Amino acid sequence: MRTLIKNVHILTMDDQMTEYKNGYVLIEENRIIDLGEWREGLVSSEKVIDGENGLLLPGFVNTHTHAGMIPFRSLGDDVPDRLRRFLFPLEAFMNKELVAASTAYAISEMLLSGVTGFCDMYYFEDQVAMVCDQFKIRALVGETIIDMPVSDSSQPSGGLEYCETFLPKWQDHPLITPALAPHAPNTNSYEGLKKTVELSQRFDVPITLHVAEMDYEMKELAERYQQTPFELLKELGFMERPLIMAHCIHMTKSDIALVAESASQVAIAHCIGANTKSAKGVAPVKEMLAAGLTVGLGTDGPSSGNTLDLFTQMKLFANFHKTFEKDRALFPAKKIVRLATRGGAEALNFKDTGQLTIGSKADLIVVETKSVNMFPIFDTYSALVYSANASNVAHVWVDGRQLVNDHQLVDQDLSQIRANLYEQMEVFVSEAKKRM
Repeated sequence: MRTLIKNVHILTMDDQMTEYKNGYVLIEENRIIDLGEWREGLVSSEKVIDGENGLLLPGFVNTHTHAGMIPFRSLGDDVPDRLRRFLFPLEAFMNKELVAASTAYAISEMLLSGVTGFCDMYYFEDQVAMVCDQFKIRALVGETIIDMPVSDSSQPSGGLEYCETFLPKWQDHPLITPALAPHAPNTNSYEGLKKTVELSQRFDVPITLHVAEMDYEMKELAERYQQTPFELLKELGFMERPLIMAHCIHMTKSDIALVAESASQVAIAHCIGANTKSAKGVAPVKEMLAAGLTVGLGTDGPSSGNTLDLFTQMKLFANFHKTFEKDRALFPAKKIVRLATRGGAEALNFKDTGQLTIGSKADLIVVETKSVNMFPIFDTYSALVYSANASNVAHVWVDGRQLVNDHQLVDQDLSQIRANLYEQMEVFVSEAKKRM
């Protein structure tokens, strides 16, 4: 079946940043088969969507989050020792049912805000993958590996054994990419990190991890190995594998040069909201991009960044980086929208997505312009970065399938998803209140 979307201002995000002000897109199966300036009678289709002068662009890609952590949202936000007081202790009460319910809620939130693909890192990732399959969203799902007992393994580094069955199970899925997700260089043993690279090679899957997020991480690795995290990862062979590194706040100029040697394999997930909320710092994205590194935007988890939409991240990115560099002209809105769309797709290697061209997969969104906050529009990219918010997303397609129509999930009942999560959270909430 063909679907025609017309009466839209198209931002293709292609190499020339082509725009069609009175545009149309024609979808057949999961691909874009035609697009351009509209004129009546140009094409025919079985289904027609009137975009009502909205902005049509590639879907946003969230390059780093923890979908299973919705229960932690708003818990201990202003507590300095939140990780050890709330997160690690309460993760003992996570189970596969709660992670699945949380993931369903998180995906709902992302879809309704125009996120068509994401990179996840948590426990019980088989359940996460199953929920992604149910929702038909594009995802890279990584099982956490950490040198301590966790909710889905009583053995330190149990994620390595988990991946022996998890990785091959999801390898050939059209929308889901399984991955290894060592928590961080300082929370895994040297042998555990080596084993991670070996598994990545054996199953030909990517790796994602937190890197250079904490100041104490830098100190620990300097004392333990006399290296920066990036030097250690290079030595272990991580940069010879498809690698997504989240945060990279404390990345030095020499680290950037080192990573740039492997730029075709390595990407950065930049989480400006979580990084600044926790007062960790502002990553040197200006220098990363100047060195040719691939950078996408991420929200981090619901406890770290609270929201899972990239409108928030785009606005924070502009405000913090312009202030940090003391340069109002730095990172024009057009570049920021590219980071949130095509940059994220490139970072996660979501092939044939991230731009709207003939032959591209139909991962796209329509942002309506009728709401009070969307008038007037002199610059469409500025409107997306500085004026728009998640509630302006009207329609969402992933792989040619419409998942959001007129601000509502098409195949899912959000009220039921929320009720199910609330029910599964009962023990978790009880334990959380004891620590408040």
